[in-house]
Amino acid sequence: MDDWTSGGVGIAIHPTPDGPTDDSRLNGSADDRIVAIAARQHGVVGRAQLLASGLTPRMVASRVAAGRLRPLHRGVYLLGGLRGPLEPERAREMAAVVACGTGAVLSHRSAAWLWGVLSRPDPAAPVEITIPTRARRGRPGIRVRRSGLSGETTRLDGIPVTTPARTLRDLSPLVGAPELDRAAARFERRGLIGPSEMSSLPARHRGRPGAPLLRAALWCGDGPALTRSRAEERFLDLVRGGRLPRPRTNTVVRGHEVDFLWPVEKLVVEVDGFTFHGSRGSFEDDRRRDAELVAAGLRVLRVTWRQIAEEADATLVRVAQALAHAT
Repeated sequence: MDDWTSGGVGIAIHPTPDGPTDDSRLNGSADDRIVAIAARQHGVVGRAQLLASGLTPRMVASRVAAGRLRPLHRGVYLLGGLRGPLEPERAREMAAVVACGTGAVLSHRSAAWLWGVLSRPDPAAPVEITIPTRARRGRPGIRVRRSGLSGETTRLDGIPVTTPARTLRDLSPLVGAPELDRAAARFERRGLIGPSEMSSLPARHRGRPGAPLLRAALWCGDGPALTRSRAEERFLDLVRGGRLPRPRTNTVVRGHEVDFLWPVEKLVVEVDGFTFHGSRGSFEDDRRRDAELVAAGLRVLRVTWRQIAEEADATLVRVAQALAHAT
């Protein structure tokens, strides 16, 4: 048995014990080509790819009947050995893209999951796909949208997908403020959307569905909000200038990612009032998290980006005092 891997997932072709079939006319190079395609596509192959690799329609039908190919959509298959717990995690999304043809990309909530900024959609929910040409009809398990995608697509782990900025825009009419806040924060925190691109999104998509929510998530008060990365840079400049111990940044404590942590002093500093902290849902989530951190024996100090930018000395004194009173 030969094995191929893609993204840590083993893909294997097993010979069948059946007697001679049309496959007997097929040399091993065709199987090699099929497995190579599946390895790049999370175990998924399309009918056109099978035929181009050397199979005939009768051979495809024979392999489906023998369980060597498992239909996922019309003309889209998963290699038969990859059932149950062996099925690659992203096979469902890859299969939807292959089923929708040239130019199709993963989008909306499905794309946000692939980028790692939202949890995976309910398995019963359709995979969301956008295509640049007119969609005649969807397929079971797939929701197809038609939209121009010029310059707004890329590939992630081999799967065509909307860019982070386009994904965030597409999410805005579909999710609530807390989810949009979290997605935007994670996109920026991971360097997937830069500060200038983030701040320009509301203006670029003015008048589109979800634009008010997008603007509320990315802007604060009467001007552009200070992005997370800029707020952290300003705060760390204060810490360095005041010769305070350097904190850990964006570290996980008791299941929560905090902005700054001094583990010895058991002090957490969170920066409020900048991008992604403007919604009521985010406010409630922050307070619930503070209570859990305090219950774990930590102290939580919150500062605003305006305090960092306009009251730097006073902010530094507050942090220094909190560190000095460590117990």
